[in-house]
Amino acid sequence: MTTDPADLPGDDFSLDDVRREGLLPARGAESAPHDGTGRVELAFTIEDADGAPAAQRSVRVPPGVTVFDSASWNGIAIDSTCGGHGTCHKCKVRIDGPTPTSKHDVRTFTRQQLDDGWRLACLVQATRDLAVDVPPLTTRPKAATVGVGRQVILRPAVQKRYVELDEPSLADQRPDLPRLLGAIDDLAPTADLHVLRRLPTVLRAADFKVTAVIVDEDLIDVEPGDTTGQRYAIAFDLGTTTVVATLMDVGTGTPVAVASMLNKQQPFGGDVITRISATMMDPEALPRLQQAAADTLAQLATQVCREGGVDPEHVYEVAVAGNATMTALVLGIDPEPLGVAPFIMSSAQPPTVLASDLGLTLHPRARAMFFPALGAYVGGDIVAGMLATGMDRDKRTRLFIDVGTNCEIVVSNGDRILATAAPAGPAFEGGAIRCGMRAADGAIEVIRLTDTVDLTVIGEVEPKGLCGSGLVDAVAELVRVGLLDSSGRFIPDEQAPDVAPKLADRLTMIGQERVFVLHRPHPDAEPEDCVVLSQRDVRELQFAKAAISTGWTLLLEELGLEHRDVQQVLMAGSFGSYISPASAVRIGLVPKLPVLRIVSAGNVAGEGAKMALLSIRERAGADALLREVTYVELSDRTDFNDRFVDQLGFHG
Repeated sequence: MTTDPADLPGDDFSLDDVRREGLLPARGAESAPHDGTGRVELAFTIEDADGAPAAQRSVRVPPGVTVFDSASWNGIAIDSTCGGHGTCHKCKVRIDGPTPTSKHDVRTFTRQQLDDGWRLACLVQATRDLAVDVPPLTTRPKAATVGVGRQVILRPAVQKRYVELDEPSLADQRPDLPRLLGAIDDLAPTADLHVLRRLPTVLRAADFKVTAVIVDEDLIDVEPGDTTGQRYAIAFDLGTTTVVATLMDVGTGTPVAVASMLNKQQPFGGDVITRISATMMDPEALPRLQQAAADTLAQLATQVCREGGVDPEHVYEVAVAGNATMTALVLGIDPEPLGVAPFIMSSAQPPTVLASDLGLTLHPRARAMFFPALGAYVGGDIVAGMLATGMDRDKRTRLFIDVGTNCEIVVSNGDRILATAAPAGPAFEGGAIRCGMRAADGAIEVIRLTDTVDLTVIGEVEPKGLCGSGLVDAVAELVRVGLLDSSGRFIPDEQAPDVAPKLADRLTMIGQERVFVLHRPHPDAEPEDCVVLSQRDVRELQFAKAAISTGWTLLLEELGLEHRDVQQVLMAGSFGSYISPASAVRIGLVPKLPVLRIVSAGNVAGEGAKMALLSIRERAGADALLREVTYVELSDRTDFNDRFVDQLGFHG
């Protein structure tokens, strides 16, 4: 879906919703000194085609933010083809009051226009309150719907420009590179040796009719003929368990193909701690883990290009959203410091590298960018998720939960954003559960208790075990019917017939442990041969949900909020897509709220990666989140253990 920015509904870019302390100033500009107020106000007057005022909007932004970024983040479209890099000279605005003049302004405007307040918006920093007149658009960028229903104005880093050049002559002996760059009037790229080696041959073989390929500010290739319609990139959600790749047409903002597979690092362990431990115990483990990650990414890249009918040579960029450990491993960085206190990353912002350095066979100069991380256990995948869900743009109180072995939690009240990580353990992924398994064919994913046990099984085959959503359902339903008490214990056998007479006979023993039979393969099957929920399984779930609920409870308290103040809960990841909101409320995994406030956010890490490929402004927003979000370390809390114990019970 694409549309013009002028047609975007205003609610999608509510001015009061924007809470971004770290919008990036223009390149080369120094940050303005902070005046202590925390915000400056910009009053925008948007003109119609006749130059008359059509709308007025005011925004408050941190001092030092450019006028262009202030408008862009608030959905106010200002002309630009370079995305605010100061090279296209199209972002013309008129500012009331004295404003510094840059050399680009002098080249763009007449002396009278400069005196009248005309400036390039991307080069003006908002160091005081400003009144800004915005002329009507002459170039109307497209927008795409990405993330959780968010509109993203298309300004990809990957740009192409088709040019037909005058051939050299004795009267025109300009070198090839200036000849090419001189024909690109809206960008100012630089070229490296790779391009210089190709340039003479390609220009002459194509009769000087070529397409320049530019990523960010770098000319990475010159292709014969007009290839402007072939601009692709791949978004990777690099998960510990599953990796997802989405091939994007960055010219239209649409996905072309999607593929997923298990991370080939699985033989080294199912979670980040076991993989870190593997590198600590075996010097050869790190290169093997790096190669396994590279093989996974390469296989997925090949698959999506094949399914999309796209030449891999026309894929010029990839974006990778992964937790801190997965990012370190794919880059070949020793992850040991992430696994031991005080849990230190090598860098919060991984470098941009060539995609070939990750083992990907795409365009030889294709770039790979990684999302920044807030901490060792709140990584780039969560930053991507926050970007996709607009956690910094919504004035509602929202709770974001990505459930896994390590559960990441984010709370925003519209002004502040707090994040933390809680050690949930492997229960939600089927680990440490007697009949636990991943969400694959044969896994029970939904359970309802009536006079019998109603099961929904993935693949509609004979039940083999219990996945995370089924585990939550099983416990929630047993609490609801009364066979589990508030402490998480199965009630005594003598009470069961009075509480749930049709289900009482499913309570039995395996050795010394009480279990509830969920599925019998045949009527005479022994409990050991059945799919069961054990007392120990209930305890594992209690520990996991207590860690998570303690995490969000403490974050809410840091913001001076109570459970009932939460207006929306976003359940992220594959687990969040399948869990029953009612069951999550009943066991206390999320605040006790109306179920309509609890939303499945899906693969938001992958959505954030797509957004970064489609818009350099969104990419800058991901970097800015590092300054916007406050990380709260739970292990430093002296009251954590007591609060954890308080959250163990079921009170639904």
